[in-house]
Amino acid sequence: MSKMFDLTGRVAIVTGANTGIGQAIAVALAEAGADVALVGRSAADETAERIRAIGRRAAQVNADLSTIAPIKGVIERTLSELGGLDILVNNAGTIRRADAVEFSEDDWDAVVDTNLKSVFFLCQAAGRHMIGQGGGKIINIASMLSFQGGIRVPSYTASKSGVAGLTRLLANEWASKGINVNAIAPGYIATNNTAALQADETRNRQIMDRIPAGRWGEPPDLGGAAVFLASSASDYVQGHILAVDGGWLAR
Repeated sequence: MSKMFDLTGRVAIVTGANTGIGQAIAVALAEAGADVALVGRSAADETAERIRAIGRRAAQVNADLSTIAPIKGVIERTLSELGGLDILVNNAGTIRRADAVEFSEDDWDAVVDTNLKSVFFLCQAAGRHMIGQGGGKIINIASMLSFQGGIRVPSYTASKSGVAGLTRLLANEWASKGINVNAIAPGYIATNNTAALQADETRNRQIMDRIPAGRWGEPPDLGGAAVFLASSASDYVQGHILAVDGGWLAR
């Protein structure tokens, strides 16, 4: 059974891998045997060190995914430095908060361009390579707001709902070509992005009261789901949005 989850010899791209969920997923993939290209605006030195300490290769690729301009270079650098591309994890994202009646066009574009437009075009670029080689795994990072509306985050909700739909569409088109396209929808995970919620005593209590698991998630909680969707164990899983939420959606 362990061979089904073995990623030895495979190469992964993980965007936004310098910290939090992206870092945890990158390390988990390396622990399963993959070499990893770490893509993002910020240096991922700590992530790279952890991966190399495991005995796997790590390549750092600087790219600002608020535009699609760097995407071709991300694929080319990964292929040249690590020698292949078998797994893509679209984790990089951003969020802006304001009441819907006050939400600006700049805040809309900044979020949608990063969270949805760049995700599609990175999937497209990776997909072209994977189709050529006869297979691959794409994992998008969705959200609880792929299922729910949320408040004060209109562009984030729209983008993450779009990620869920895009995941299904690409699965429909590419499953017959040997490419699995799925997504992970994290629940409330303790990261820098949720620090304000954790610090708000009232909101934190409301969140905790609804999570059946009785705790916030930690970034490593996403690692097992990522390894599953990146491995041959998920070969017949297509277009699925896997909630890793401590039971939030079940409540």
